[in-house]
Amino acid sequence: MFKFIKQYAETIDGAQVYPMISLLIFFIFFVVLLLYVKTMDKNRIKQISNIPLDQETDQPTTIS
Repeated sequence: MFKFIKQYAETIDGAQVYPMISLLIFFIFFVVLLLYVKTMDKNRIKQISNIPLDQETDQPTTIS
């Protein structure tokens, strides 16, 4: 299976660019995510972290 994919990928002009583009997108996404989390307001983080423990929800606790 991989041999077929490798042969097919070698016939495409400029195919070596796609892995670099995907790595760049992956890296940029996680850097932006890290910066977003680092600059997040501490009160907002505390509020978000307490969501699972909050007992005042409108959702029923039983499975129907």
